[in-house]
Amino acid sequence: MKVVYSPILQIKNLSISFKNNQKEQKVLDSLNLTLHEGETLALVGESGSGKSLTGLASIGLIPKSSVINISGEIWFGHQNERQAIHRLSEKKMQSIRARQIAMIFQEPMTALNPSMSCGKQLFETIDQHLKLSKVRNKKKCLELLEAVELKEPNRVYKSYPHQLSGGQKQRVMIAMALSCSPKILIADEPTTALDVTVQKDILDLITKLQKKERMACLFISHDLELVRSYADRIAVIKQGVLVEIKETKELFLAPEHPYTKALLACRPNPDKQLKKLPVVENFLSEKDFNLSKFYALQEYNKEEIKKRRKLYYHSPILLELKNISKSYLDKKLFGRDHQVIALNKLSMVLFEGETIGIVGESGCGKSTLGKCIIQLEQQDDGEIIFSKKKIDTLSTREQIHYRKSVQMIFQDPASALNPKMSIGQMLIEVMQVHKIGKSNVNRKRKALELMEKVGLNKEHINRFPHEFSGGQKQRIGIARALALEPKIIICDESVSALDVSVQAQILNLLNDLKDKFSLSYLFISHDMNIVKHFCDRILVLNKGEIEEEGYPEELFAHPKSAYTRKLITSIP
Repeated sequence: MKVVYSPILQIKNLSISFKNNQKEQKVLDSLNLTLHEGETLALVGESGSGKSLTGLASIGLIPKSSVINISGEIWFGHQNERQAIHRLSEKKMQSIRARQIAMIFQEPMTALNPSMSCGKQLFETIDQHLKLSKVRNKKKCLELLEAVELKEPNRVYKSYPHQLSGGQKQRVMIAMALSCSPKILIADEPTTALDVTVQKDILDLITKLQKKERMACLFISHDLELVRSYADRIAVIKQGVLVEIKETKELFLAPEHPYTKALLACRPNPDKQLKKLPVVENFLSEKDFNLSKFYALQEYNKEEIKKRRKLYYHSPILLELKNISKSYLDKKLFGRDHQVIALNKLSMVLFEGETIGIVGESGCGKSTLGKCIIQLEQQDDGEIIFSKKKIDTLSTREQIHYRKSVQMIFQDPASALNPKMSIGQMLIEVMQVHKIGKSNVNRKRKALELMEKVGLNKEHINRFPHEFSGGQKQRIGIARALALEPKIIICDESVSALDVSVQAQILNLLNDLKDKFSLSYLFISHDMNIVKHFCDRILVLNKGEIEEEGYPEELFAHPKSAYTRKLITSIP
């Protein structure tokens, strides 16, 4: 347990509401929090609970306006020198931001300026607050990039954001946040879309730098399990209301509020093979919901697992890949072009009704593999065989049938859906293109049936994507894939950006649909716990090659390679 010092940030009765069509919607309701010097306080809850708004308000980034009403008090500093954040002018806040209170945002690609090199952006931040000479400023920039453990600080300094990986961009953001040695760091979902190994590295780095500077940290997350190893205290927030706050160890040993219990239970249990995951509604709608009883009913026994596997591996091979290779040319503005090998002579088979998990770090070839299978990318070499036919020998009609039979659910449903089309129009359009259904009346009827099957309200068929939550948008993506009556669905990080509670709902839905429609899945993910729960077999990719494969329980209990062990030990 860390030594906890005096309070450095106090939030008193913070309320925030938005006005929409003359109606006022309260999104934060009388929130009270205290953050101490040197402490890590985790603020945990689902999307829309008010977590990020709390962080933005603490750094003075939510101005009062005709549509935003904010009330309450936010005090920064020690007792004798406290400043009222809620009263400060924007000019005064600019002198506090970065220098006293810094923030790491969830998505570094949108937080960093794509038209400026990373070094220039870091240089500007330091120049605004510390007024160093150009030589000293650049030296400090390189020291900061080295401090956040970027291996080639000079190269990163000259690079633009698009030239760096997700983990590297997040490290640049951390360097910018720490550039002026702030007293408080607000980390808003800093590792959501990162691989487990990169995620662990980033969180370990923040903890190390925090200890060194005796800095306080407000850690915003939707994942209780993730913050368990890093937070001193955890505050759980639901729909703008603080429902529970405790020291981390105590909260995990004796959670009191049903919502806290639900968030803990929604993540796949690494010690159990379940047919179905519990969801938040179980805990909130049933007064005496018994998790142990639920596990007893939903857990696969060894005989059921054996029977299921025997069924799969006596089924026909639906998809076979033979020696698939794919490389890209990384063109440099200065210097030699560099060839990047994404896939290297990769071979695998997928049986009818089987779910295969594809795991590995960023750049291992997971997404490239999925794109080659659905022919968004052409492999350089090797064969893809579907239902015993090589796809490069298919006639035009057979190629259309293949594309219909293999569908993809993408990571970000918001960017995968056309914002100008209603849900009904999207579902009808894909059926029109592939000549499914005799008329648009029949197609609309099928669209309504699909919406019902994926848990969407049929009355919402004329709504547009922006009118749905993240989890609902992902359900729309699933309905669109099902509209073509596929044999295989490739799920490319399809639940990585969702709350743990919504993840559980989507995973349960995918499992139900698998049985109803006799589907096979290729499940691409960086979340090892989810892959273990959802998949019949796991392939571990490393630098475009299969490092290791096996059944989930065997691979987790006895990993053969150091790379697989590293992935497993990085699980929160």
